[in-house]
Amino acid sequence: MLRIFTIGFTRTTAEAFFSRLQKAGVRRVVDVRLNNTGQLAGFTRRDDLAFFLRTIGAMDYVHKPMLAPTQEMLRAYRDGKKSWEDYAKAFLLLLTERQIEKTLRDDIRTGDCLLCSEATPDQCHRRIVAEHLQKHWDGTQIEHL
Repeated sequence: MLRIFTIGFTRTTAEAFFSRLQKAGVRRVVDVRLNNTGQLAGFTRRDDLAFFLRTIGAMDYVHKPMLAPTQEMLRAYRDGKKSWEDYAKAFLLLLTERQIEKTLRDDIRTGDCLLCSEATPDQCHRRIVAEHLQKHWDGTQIEHL
């Protein structure tokens, strides 16, 4: 059985964010963001996050841009040129084209947590990634933190 988590960092404090990861027993954070170094990333900027995870929770960090949308997709959705439904369909097609279920088979492990910015998984691509993997990998369980 593969158990993976997902988490977003907006609308939460660093204390609540790291506490949720620790309480769930997360071993590694898998960053699925396209942009992870800008000011809007706050305490989850790539290098800072890797340091905090190691120091606070003895957790590892890895960035997997293969699990992120393209810049064009993201821009079209954020600019309101694509609805959530259209964006989600296009992103799922991209994951299928990238064959993430095959290329990442040995890269995603039990205790990994997919990280993106959205506060909830409802309209976030991390949920689409997790559900795509669950569909292709028997015995995969998802928990949204």
